[in-house]
Amino acid sequence: MEIDKRIINDSDFLKVLKLSELRLYKDGDLAWFLLVPRVEKVIEWTDLSKENQKILTEEIDYVCKLLKKYINPDKINIGTLGNMVPQMHVHIIGRFKTDRAWPGAVWGTKSKKSYQQYMLEDWIKRIG
Repeated sequence: MEIDKRIINDSDFLKVLKLSELRLYKDGDLAWFLLVPRVEKVIEWTDLSKENQKILTEEIDYVCKLLKKYINPDKINIGTLGNMVPQMHVHIIGRFKTDRAWPGAVWGTKSKKSYQQYMLEDWIKRIG
């Protein structure tokens, strides 16, 4: 399955899960993950089979638990917008009351810090 080039350009590969590819969004401020189901021609949640919906829910839970364990955010945002990139992907973002957009949405805001390679390496170590 081919991942949209915009997702590839905006994120780094972390791990292959049962259904999805787990990726780290290139944001210097936030722990921002993407889950991209490895299923052809999926745009909406309802395009997934019931079984794959269940698996994706389990994968979302897995990422949320990683966020709680390692950074303990004030809130975890989960979204499947798809307005810019129609290929099904789920954003999972650890948010803090002190972050650049709180309490608003982070979409359309710019990171105050540059994304650094060590951020990816830290998450790779954490998830094994």
